[in-house]
Amino acid sequence: MQPDVVIIGSGMGGATLAAALAPSGRRILILERGEALKPSPADRDARAIFADGVFRPDEMWLDGSDQAFNPGNFYNVGGNSKFYGAVLIRYREADFSPIEHRGGSTPGWPIAYEELEPDYLAAEHLYEVRGTTGEDPTDPARSGAYLHAPVRDEPDIAQLRQRLKASGLNPASLPLGVDIDRWLAAGRHPWDGHPDTCGGKMDAETIGLKTALEHPNVDLWTGCQVSSLQANVDGRITGVSCTLEGEERTIDAGTVVLSAGAVQSAALLLASASELYPKGLANRSDQVGRNFMNHNCSAVLALHPLRKNRAIYQKTLMINDFYLSDGKGGAPLGNIQLLGKISAPILDGTTPLPRWLAVMLAARSFDFYAMSEDLPNPESRVTLKNGQIKLDWQRSNWATHEALVQQLKTCLRKAGFPIVLSRAFDRRTPSHQCGTARMGRDPALSVVDTYCRSHDHPNLFIVDASVLPTSAAVNPALTIAALALRAGRHITDTEFAA
Repeated sequence: MQPDVVIIGSGMGGATLAAALAPSGRRILILERGEALKPSPADRDARAIFADGVFRPDEMWLDGSDQAFNPGNFYNVGGNSKFYGAVLIRYREADFSPIEHRGGSTPGWPIAYEELEPDYLAAEHLYEVRGTTGEDPTDPARSGAYLHAPVRDEPDIAQLRQRLKASGLNPASLPLGVDIDRWLAAGRHPWDGHPDTCGGKMDAETIGLKTALEHPNVDLWTGCQVSSLQANVDGRITGVSCTLEGEERTIDAGTVVLSAGAVQSAALLLASASELYPKGLANRSDQVGRNFMNHNCSAVLALHPLRKNRAIYQKTLMINDFYLSDGKGGAPLGNIQLLGKISAPILDGTTPLPRWLAVMLAARSFDFYAMSEDLPNPESRVTLKNGQIKLDWQRSNWATHEALVQQLKTCLRKAGFPIVLSRAFDRRTPSHQCGTARMGRDPALSVVDTYCRSHDHPNLFIVDASVLPTSAAVNPALTIAALALRAGRHITDTEFAA
């Protein structure tokens, strides 16, 4: 098949774009380096997933000090979304404008929230988001309602919601892409961080790819490793070099879409350097790989020695009382949401706690995820060193995150939890990586335009978390999906118009 469109990567961006383009009838080829996940005993084995890392890639990157580490990204059909917490939340309206933080300011977006709102709604409907309105004071304006009610609180979480309300907070239902009955039918375990092999999560494979592959003009090649792109003197991408079943191939296409994720997309553009493009493709601005962001995140465990938490999945609440300010008129702090329920095998396998204490804590803990914005910095970047990925993450805005964790601890003690513990996530835990091919209107300062088209190459689009100008302080999956729908409409109207 000679494709009209080649999409590199089957995660949230690539899969959603494929679903958007499929009705056009154009020939679409999706290239995925990994394979589809198959059901296995490890799917619901917390020790295997979190302590033994059985699903982690056999790959090493370098950090800013040239020390090797094993990244926590996943390479499989559906990408990282197969393991995600299924939180499908919109950026808040304020996130699209410059914001002053304790650690600096954000640049804002080249588009307003209102321009993306119809695509947010379409993405919520496509991914069958379970949610409600009227609970969260930061909930942005919307043109339509959720089609499904929120995932139900378990009894102990319903009591937690009441405790949080009584303490003066505004807990709201998390917008989730989870069919809870289907998920629990395959095993009574949390979904957060667990692979989806039962179709219980509304992930990129379950929804985006399934929708796209219902059309006969869409094909998916798995086990296909893309090594570089070629471009001619006019800037057009002329070939995609890849290896499939041990055979090297070059694929021609009218339109090429890069959706390999914030690190891998940048690395592929840099690896495509040539005599014509010595700094790599799409890199006239020297911004490819720069402005890498990764949320500042901590796990916060709230306990009462005489009260147990019998929740199975737990993850149904969020708190945004400190999202737009610190509650006292100061700079924003971030988002708080429940984690998937922490279990004894997770604590036992990832901390130095003795087994008996891990069991006791896990039985009583209510587990929160505190998330603060990481600010764009051109020196926080992805580069290549002798062909190996080097990720020099320059963490920013950490004082803001410390303040958020402290504020949460204070609130939880007020809500009746005398013991509150916290632990920051380290570099091995990817927390919504983004920003390495930023969107903007000025080709000298950005990599793609507001429709995710490369400024330098008219038939190249980048549709994944790379293009996000800011990380905000909420999960990015829905924003990526919305941008993919926007890009898909633009491609249909421009590239397919003839």
